[in-house]
Amino acid sequence: MATYLENLTTARDNIAARLAEITAQPKPSYDVDGQRVEWNEYFRQLNEQLATLTTAINGAGVYEERSIGYS
Repeated sequence: MATYLENLTTARDNIAARLAEITAQPKPSYDVDGQRVEWNEYFRQLNEQLATLTTAINGAGVYEERSIGYS
């Protein structure tokens, strides 16, 4: 079973791959059967999700901080 960090990383990688796909062949916004498909909005949402996942991944990692105390 994948760990929390592995799941976040996989989700981030999937979104990055999707962004690469849609920017390689950009499409205009259009209407289909009364529904509007907004590619710019879709791109913006994917970017927001990517930023959120990147922040979560950076916060989920283990890190060490050294400090020196003086009195």
